[in-house]
Amino acid sequence: MKRLTIGLFAHVDAGKTTFAEQLLYHTNNIRSRGRVDHKDTFLDSHDIERERGISVFADQAVMDYKGDTFYLIDTPGHVDFSPEMERAMQVIDYAIIIVSGVEGVQSHTETVWQMLRKHEIPTFFFINKVDRSGADVSRTMEDIRQQLTGDVCSITESFAGGYVSESLREIMAERDELLLDAFLDGKEEQSFWLNSLQKMVREGRLFPFTSGSALQDVGVQEFLEQLHLLTISSYDETAPFSGRVYKIRHDANGVRLTFIKAMSGNLKVREQLIYTNGDIHYDEKITRLLLFNGYKSQPVEQVVAGDLFAVVGLTEAEAGQGLGLYTNKLVYESEPTLQSKVQFDESLHVQQVLGKFRMLYAEDPSLNVVWEESLQEIHIRVMGLIQLEVLVQLVKERFGFNISFSQPQILYKETIQSAVIGYGHFEPLRHYAEVHLLLEPGERGSGIQFANVCHPDDLSINYQKLIEAHLYEREHHGLLTGMPVTDLKITLLRGAGHNEHTHAGDFREATFRALRQGLEKASNLLLEPYYDIKIKVGIDEMGRVLSDIQRASGTFDPPEMLDTHVVITGRVPVSTFMNYSIELASITHGRGSMRSTFGGYDLCHNKEEVIEQLGYRKEADPLYTSSSIFCSKGAGYSVLWDEAEAKMHLAMR
Repeated sequence: MKRLTIGLFAHVDAGKTTFAEQLLYHTNNIRSRGRVDHKDTFLDSHDIERERGISVFADQAVMDYKGDTFYLIDTPGHVDFSPEMERAMQVIDYAIIIVSGVEGVQSHTETVWQMLRKHEIPTFFFINKVDRSGADVSRTMEDIRQQLTGDVCSITESFAGGYVSESLREIMAERDELLLDAFLDGKEEQSFWLNSLQKMVREGRLFPFTSGSALQDVGVQEFLEQLHLLTISSYDETAPFSGRVYKIRHDANGVRLTFIKAMSGNLKVREQLIYTNGDIHYDEKITRLLLFNGYKSQPVEQVVAGDLFAVVGLTEAEAGQGLGLYTNKLVYESEPTLQSKVQFDESLHVQQVLGKFRMLYAEDPSLNVVWEESLQEIHIRVMGLIQLEVLVQLVKERFGFNISFSQPQILYKETIQSAVIGYGHFEPLRHYAEVHLLLEPGERGSGIQFANVCHPDDLSINYQKLIEAHLYEREHHGLLTGMPVTDLKITLLRGAGHNEHTHAGDFREATFRALRQGLEKASNLLLEPYYDIKIKVGIDEMGRVLSDIQRASGTFDPPEMLDTHVVITGRVPVSTFMNYSIELASITHGRGSMRSTFGGYDLCHNKEEVIEQLGYRKEADPLYTSSSIFCSKGAGYSVLWDEAEAKMHLAMR
């Protein structure tokens, strides 16, 4: 018996959720098939999803078919909810991409495909909506071959009943020398060809496709049979337990549910689960194990490798985190580029609202809930405007109060251009700490990196680790706009404490002052987020689009000319292009398409304008100061950053 997790992916409105309804119906999981337009589908069970007609959350169902157990995850199809989709990719064994036979390969289809290839997930295609006017399976297949992969093979007829036809064997032989020899020798043994096909699909060397209509239930049952025949499982139930957290939820009573995919071994109720989050080790007891099917749950006593389940009892495990042998955490391809302030009625206490948003942050770490202590404000970072709209509904529904958001702003970041050394000293009466940090520019996208060349004879290991922990405990404000500092390598050169007078917070103060003092001396750069874009339009519309990209301070590669269309790839600031899809639809009368993916941060195209607009006053930031504190005649006194170096106690070398 196989236990496999299958992920469903598609561009919005390609028919993914309707396809899921048919799979669940044919496996006797549901008695009647719901419809998105009727707002009664099994997996889009949340009121928000039914109201909007889109998948927002990655929900799961369980299908049993001919002795196999398939855990089905229906992932969001909108780019604003890409992090939810990415978390699901961490635990799936096979993917199914639904492509509309009318619209063909769309922008989000390409995004999904690139992510699946990065994670090396074997993939099936189902060309949907063949019953609709304008549907063309041949044209859609050509779209897939040109824009995604040429290694696709039809299994509609060439694999009927599990028989590998001669035409399919020839396709396989073209991609494998051993199979070519077997084909030329006339080898007919079906078990050999079936096993070889299963292996090629598993290794991502062939991508089977079939077609049909999910709404009319055409081709779905046949696809299910082919999925059963072509998938293989290799989980080890005898190995020690390991797994991966793929989402966090809270039930109606606020109980934390940690959803896990078991990668090896088994897990029982009341067992201890040891895991690491950062440098902290946790040893917590599993109090409940639950198998979820839609919104319904069933308690079980044990789960085994391959199972997808939820546990009660883990308090600190994060979405995307590995457990047991899987220790690495998920690094998101997509990244929030907008930030907004949470607005709410004055009758609500800010800490109450913050507590609820921290609960949402546990469920979706990409939200990046930020508490601005000096302003007593809650800021969040999101992918797009639809995500903000959904959050308004979600907070009202789950927590019972109304919120709104300020006008979203682009999330800028800052870095430095060349290396400097920052010095920080903190010595009010009966306190003492001094820290010297080397600040160097890092590669784009590298974030904050820490190195240490401080000798233990100069500063104890405990204090050195304390300095590192403080550098990572929160984001640090840049000097130009107060936005987060990034792409920075920080090396601890040396430090000093006192046997009697150094307290826990002293190195925190000295470290932050050293960082800030270094930034004061550096040449600071302002960074902004960029999109990598791919636009497909008619040849007559090419000039207008190229002009728009240039006007938006973007760049583009030489256009790729097709028969009647042109494909334009380029790079453009998010701030100038975030709403261009609406304009493109108007220019092309809905016939053009655009794919925009997060392309990282780079130099801001209008630095001075942004600095003036944000109006950050570095001397008024209560969280940071570049001055150092020294002691004289029993009292502490402040020394400005440009005078502090001369007063440092440690040698500057």
